Amino acid sequence: MGKCAWALASPLEERYHDCEWGVPVHDDRLLFEFLILEGAQAGLSWATVLKKRDAFRAAFDNFDVVKVAGYDDIKINALLNNPGIIRNRLKVQSAVGNAQAFIKIQQEFGSFDHYIWRFVDGRPLQNHWQHRQDVPANTPVSDAMSKDLKKRGFKFVGTTICYAHMQATGMVNDHTIDCFRHRQLQASEE
Repeated sequence: MGKCAWALASPLEERYHDCEWGVPVHDDRLLFEFLILEGAQAGLSWATVLKKRDAFRAAFDNFDVVKVAGYDDIKINALLNNPGIIRNRLKVQSAVGNAQAFIKIQQEFGSFDHYIWRFVDGRPLQNHWQHRQDVPANTPVSDAMSKDLKKRGFKFVGTTICYAHMQATGMVNDHTIDCFRHRQLQASEE
């Protein structure tokens, strides 16, 4: 059974690939989790983030956006002393600010899901990449998403991070065409 080449790097990445990557997400809690994790990844590998994902969930109250939005300096300092997560002050502080901006979007659009999926007209973009190197790091859609999120006060949402978020949450099907998940996810949208 063919799989995206990157998924074969470790059992953890393979499980993530087989079960989550590229599956359309419409749950605001999970969308917030991926947004924070993608930002935490900046400058690091996704494998590093996956290894720390459970610790992130525990440290960030299972990504309860209301709780994260209310974190104070004491909680931020506790997070910065937590060896289970990526302890970068700017990234941790951005998670709090992003939670506050996330709530404003929920209030304006009814849900973050309604807001974010409008960038792809509510349906996953179906790509047909032959090789891993064909997959772009960003697109005009991720450029527009990044610009709008930044305008709304988000941090660590550059165009590459936004594109990774789109891939993770199924807004785009970037499994290569030889991967069994490409066909499955494409068929689920037909």
